Amino acid sequence: MTKPRNTSLKRIAAITMARNDEFFLSRWIEYYGSQLGTENLYIYLDGTDQSIPKNAGRATIKKLPHTDMSRAAGDKYRIDLISRLAQELFNNGYDIVIGCDCDEFLILDPRLNTTLAQYLSNIKIHTTVSGLGLDVGQHMKYESELDPTKPFLSQREYALLSTRYTKPVVINKPVSWGSGFHSIRGHNFHIDPNLYLLHFGAVDMNMLISKAAARGPDWLNHLRRRGNGTINTVTTRRAHGPHWLKIARILQRIFRPIYALDKPGMLGIKRVVKIPAHFKSTNV
Repeated sequence: MTKPRNTSLKRIAAITMARNDEFFLSRWIEYYGSQLGTENLYIYLDGTDQSIPKNAGRATIKKLPHTDMSRAAGDKYRIDLISRLAQELFNNGYDIVIGCDCDEFLILDPRLNTTLAQYLSNIKIHTTVSGLGLDVGQHMKYESELDPTKPFLSQREYALLSTRYTKPVVINKPVSWGSGFHSIRGHNFHIDPNLYLLHFGAVDMNMLISKAAARGPDWLNHLRRRGNGTINTVTTRRAHGPHWLKIARILQRIFRPIYALDKPGMLGIKRVVKIPAHFKSTNV
């Protein structure tokens, strides 16, 4: 594992958009604020009724009127806003922009003993950089309800290797992201050997049940009947060792879905991995 050369830090911003998700947004601010400074965080809140997290610090937060849309239309609306915001940030002197959902955390392998900002400042970026996607889920046999006062990774040890979350979230020039940051129009993806994108949307089953109940009885009944895909997978499948992180990175770099050549593939292989213990030191 080679550390990048030591040069001066570049200006790096992180951007996201959220609605009715103060729990994850507060965590997002805590993490990216510690890595980049809250003054370099830019957040859209979808709805003028949304609360600003108490730990927002010097983050730039803009509330937008909420409009009900279909899922596809809403995804396109949000990603177009974020892409335009990233372009504005480049025009205002930023060198690198990280764009992701508020339940996604880009971490650097802590064994490199450097910061995320230092690492991104010193690697060569060909328009975009991706971390290997890890979809973290609660193991229902071994893991209890999440304690919101403690880091996620001190309580969760299992993740599904996921092409869905190997996203091109780091960019160094204006681009147009595809919905959900899953691709960049007209550009390839480049998976860095030391970066990981951790998704925590399925970190706690009770949290998912509460969200489903707020959306209505049909959502709640569906969740109780079928469960959550990520949680079901990490609970029922055997967990593999860290060597699968390297294997997955190779597979995703080589293979592409026929319907989406600008996205990574894994030939349909599903692998659950035990999250390396040293990732806990990221305090995510």
